[in-house]
Amino acid sequence: MSRVAKNPVLIPSGVEVSLAAGMISVKGPQGTLSQVLKEDVKIEREGDKLLCKAGNESAQANAMSGTLRALVANMVTGVTRGFERKLTLVGVGYRAQAAGDSLNLSLGFSHPVVHKMPSGVKVATPSQTEIILTGVDKQQVGQVAAEIRAYREPEPYKGKGVRYADEVVILKETKKK
Repeated sequence: MSRVAKNPVLIPSGVEVSLAAGMISVKGPQGTLSQVLKEDVKIEREGDKLLCKAGNESAQANAMSGTLRALVANMVTGVTRGFERKLTLVGVGYRAQAAGDSLNLSLGFSHPVVHKMPSGVKVATPSQTEIILTGVDKQQVGQVAAEIRAYREPEPYKGKGVRYADEVVILKETKKK
């Protein structure tokens, strides 16, 4: 059995988990998330704990039991606390402004970049060079952050671009004569 899947997922108070045929749904104060289950993984509920077990002895079922356990744990965390991803803009004239469900970026192009936020992800800009993305789905928040970063990735000589707040950009030395 997967070592990750051996750990049970604790269900905090205020969170409802419903197991249907081939589907798990988690509802909490932040929202609702659902996940389709693979047929070779079984989820059992014991009180306020969820256990993910492989349905058969195959390596695929073993791996998927650990993966599903991590996904369910992220769902429970998402509906209770939510997820947050911070981005920073580094560069002269690089600015960001949140306008409703879109993010207006000025990244040194000849045109402004407007990124439309998907439903479930909220954007805030406390300053012109900071972007904070929040949502209940960890994968969706991370994907939106990656899409915004892809508009202007940090370059290796001056470090200009959109970067994650915890990202370390190693700068290269310029060519010497």
